[in-house]
Amino acid sequence: MCARVDGSGEPTIATEVKTKPTWLLALALCALIRTTPALAQADAPVVRDPAGTLELVVLGSGGPGATGRAASSYLLLVQGEPRILVDAGPGSFARLGELKLSLDALGVVLLTHLHVDHAAELPGIIKARAVAAGAPIRFEVYGPGARAAHGDVPAFPSTARFMQLLFGDGGAFAYLKDFAAPVTFQVTDLPPPGSGAQAAVILARKDLTIRAIAGHHGDAPAIIYRVDTPRQSIVFSGDIDASGLPALAKISQGASLLVFDAVVLDPPGSPAVLYTLHSPPAAIGELAGRSQVKALLLSHLSPAVEQSREAVSASIASHYPGTVKFATDGLRLRP
Repeated sequence: MCARVDGSGEPTIATEVKTKPTWLLALALCALIRTTPALAQADAPVVRDPAGTLELVVLGSGGPGATGRAASSYLLLVQGEPRILVDAGPGSFARLGELKLSLDALGVVLLTHLHVDHAAELPGIIKARAVAAGAPIRFEVYGPGARAAHGDVPAFPSTARFMQLLFGDGGAFAYLKDFAAPVTFQVTDLPPPGSGAQAAVILARKDLTIRAIAGHHGDAPAIIYRVDTPRQSIVFSGDIDASGLPALAKISQGASLLVFDAVVLDPPGSPAVLYTLHSPPAAIGELAGRSQVKALLLSHLSPAVEQSREAVSASIASHYPGTVKFATDGLRLRP
């Protein structure tokens, strides 16, 4: 049953966000969600996986182009419950609904960087979580810090500022803070102060540890994440160029699965400018082999990579003997 919310408190975006909900609208939405089969999953029986079990669900395996794939987005299930969202590219909202996964335990958001094809769907997913809940929700959001403008290089907001622009007072979607349930955000800009070029633990619970390290994606501040449970580990490269590979090699050592954004072909198969933003197959294979990851999932796939799967696979295999898969929307993997 949808709970009534008292609407007390004076929040800020980096700590709490709560105001007075519109009761009739909120109650109507709760009733609608609870009776819509595609979204109402809270009453479905929960099947618990063994402690520490980690599963990856690909919501979006494409890039910025309208190619029929949703853009980069992933859910991580811990013991069968979707608890972590990694990126939220356009189209991931629809994939989430098609998979009919409960959002009841979703509370952590990891943003690799703030390009449109990795972050634009976040408001829709947060709204979906809120209207299905009927009770207060708290999100822990992690993402890159700011970059100041420099010459022709544009500025990027910090993740805290990004969330403020979306959900804070006067933000584009400020109404979502309590449209159906009060939503609070705890936002952390990465990398943490003092971490330097080393991976830092950003979240630690008994069954879950998340580490982060600064990546490199042209002029966009970028973060690499590693998620560990007692049984498995998954690393997300995000979009990454050659300058970011040393950091990725550090954090991905021995991982069960490395999710690597694959956009370009080996030189000179792609436009030269793209090599300042992305890593080619040979570099992917070299890193996966050097880091001794157990398996490699290629995602954020460009049309060029899709059309050259055989050549891409051969290039990677010349350096990496492990399992290589190409992601698809809706793919589920248990490393």
